[in-house]
Amino acid sequence: MAEPQPSFDAAKYKHAQREQWNKDGAAWRRWNPTLDRWYGEVTRQMLDLARIQPGQSILDVATGAGEPAVSAAERVGPSGRVLATDLAEGIVELARQVARERSLQQIETRAMDGEKLELPDAAFDAVLCRLGLMYMPHPVTALREWRRVLKPNGRVALAVFSTPDRNPWGALPASILRRRAQLPPPVAGQPGPFSLGASGVLEGLLRQAGFAEPEVCAVPVPHRAASSAEYVRVAREAFGAFNAMMAHLPHQERVSAWNEVESSMRGFESPAGFEAPGECLVAAATK
Repeated sequence: MAEPQPSFDAAKYKHAQREQWNKDGAAWRRWNPTLDRWYGEVTRQMLDLARIQPGQSILDVATGAGEPAVSAAERVGPSGRVLATDLAEGIVELARQVARERSLQQIETRAMDGEKLELPDAAFDAVLCRLGLMYMPHPVTALREWRRVLKPNGRVALAVFSTPDRNPWGALPASILRRRAQLPPPVAGQPGPFSLGASGVLEGLLRQAGFAEPEVCAVPVPHRAASSAEYVRVAREAFGAFNAMMAHLPHQERVSAWNEVESSMRGFESPAGFEAPGECLVAAATK
């Protein structure tokens, strides 16, 4: 008789996510200029597909340190409104600081679970989520909530990473760290960076959640840095999931694992610098 498969504990996972981003959010913000270079084109395409106009009300789910909320705020202008939300209270505070520094008074911030929005029905013209949905345990539940808070004919626009083979910047370090940490393979239903990247998955989720006319396009996101050492520094500081994988290891073993990652990433160096391929899927649909 086959052994039962381990089950995924969504509540425990969310608690760990909140703790992780409260701890690592400041580093994500510190590397914002680099992250904006990597994901800026994805953000622009999301805002275009969301058809954001001056004066609109926009919800940004899983805003992190404030993107795409800041870019959306610039498009809606002072007559519009952007509500930036995230599960982690600490990172929401960072988004608030960014808005204040840029004098974007049209941005509000609130800590909130993207799968259970404490918001009224039909309140927003568009909902945005950049690189957040794939980390949510119940993506259809989240999408149905986002649809609920949209006005009639409102738009959702989101981005996720595609498949591991198209994203060696993340898949290669993750495989090394998983082996070094002796982690079991992900269990069924477990969220992760590439969990929604297979062909047809996003479109299917959007339709299942009740959205109409879903469209999905692939966007290259090359991860460029001065060197593999600089890239690994960004990954160590800003990508909290990598550190979470090794949290139980002694310090010296974590250092050794990161050294192996850096060695493996040197294959993406050239005289012009470091460039590891990446790809996002940008999707949009209508209520």
